[in-house]
Amino acid sequence: MSERQFIIPAYGPFAGMRAVCAGTLLAMPFAATMLADFGAEVIQIERPGVGDTQRMLAPFAELDGKTVSAAWAQESRNKLAMTLELNLKYEEVRDVFYGLIREADIFMENMVWMDKLGVFDEELLKVNPKLVIVHVSGMGHKEFGGLPNVCNRASYDMIGQAFSGWLNLQGDPDRPPVIAKPYLNDYVSAFSVLFAALSGYIHAQKTGEGQVVDVAQFEAMAKCMSSTYTAYTMLGMVTERTGNASPSFQPYDIFLSRDGFYVALGAFGPGVYNRCIPAMGLDLDYFSYRDCSYDAEALASPKGRELNAAVVAWCASHDAQEIEDIMEAARVPCSRVNTAKSAYENEHFRSRGDWIRYIDQTTGCEIEAFGIAPKMSKTPGQVWRGAPSMGQDTENILRTILGYDDARIADLKAKKLI
Repeated sequence: MSERQFIIPAYGPFAGMRAVCAGTLLAMPFAATMLADFGAEVIQIERPGVGDTQRMLAPFAELDGKTVSAAWAQESRNKLAMTLELNLKYEEVRDVFYGLIREADIFMENMVWMDKLGVFDEELLKVNPKLVIVHVSGMGHKEFGGLPNVCNRASYDMIGQAFSGWLNLQGDPDRPPVIAKPYLNDYVSAFSVLFAALSGYIHAQKTGEGQVVDVAQFEAMAKCMSSTYTAYTMLGMVTERTGNASPSFQPYDIFLSRDGFYVALGAFGPGVYNRCIPAMGLDLDYFSYRDCSYDAEALASPKGRELNAAVVAWCASHDAQEIEDIMEAARVPCSRVNTAKSAYENEHFRSRGDWIRYIDQTTGCEIEAFGIAPKMSKTPGQVWRGAPSMGQDTENILRTILGYDDARIADLKAKKLI
């Protein structure tokens, strides 16, 4: 078609961008939702009768006699849902898929086995030379290096946490590592996907040249390791689990308040430390930064251990709100550990417009969910509709974007390809 036709309303910085996505739970679809929240038209391809695995992720909410995954309702909004038996051995499917690729800026997938479906990068780039192709997998694609057998491994969120070494740092030293919830590696990978997709898109807009991007979940997590690798390569030190407390400065831990709430409180560096200690009513001359918080040796010293005990006791003698108020006044980072309930009720969340309502398309009911972040002054994102029901937009996509008529759509239905 000579001029691209869009189905969704125009809003946000990505208005006029189109992404076609194939895959399921969780990194790639979440990255696509971020694009959609800020105006990209995202077409999510699902297998007829099967759908995205996230539709089947508990817990489920029953609204007006219909059931929907709470995760799906939160994280699949703003997308167009299309069913297509994505196997290019069918000529009709090839026509539909290549037609969409021709009209797309970005193709994202995390299905790993795309070659078995007849989908090859070089063919897609022939169809659309400006296309940005983003592959998402646990261990990466062998074309970008790596051991072929490892690249071929199945993966989940916790596998990326484990293989990267990140998981080894989480939890207490006398217990097994603790997997970060919910699905931290998937979400970190999603932001890596988002960065890669937009980087490729900007390059394509400047040069007319598309490219292939390979996002490996373990590498996305490895980018978040701070000094862990260089501590080994430069110092020969293998960093191990230390629990919640910082191994190199204090106070920095989770403390229990008098009224039974957990409170995160931290003071890194002499400036914040020198405000924190007096705010607790403790003697800064006695508990000096150099003696108690300068490094691991200071923390382990008798006076360092004495300070930790004093901070624990101080928190235990104050309610959580008191602790927050005192630390807020002293400009010391602090927050109680919120639950879903307390976050939902928190006035700061509310005053930023973080809870929004929209119609879930599966149930047809209004739901309340976390809203748009980050905030933007000129091109804000929005939610124009809730997460779609399976195949909700298939016919509209075929008609509006590809120009299919009723007879051609009926033929695809009869062959159970949509």
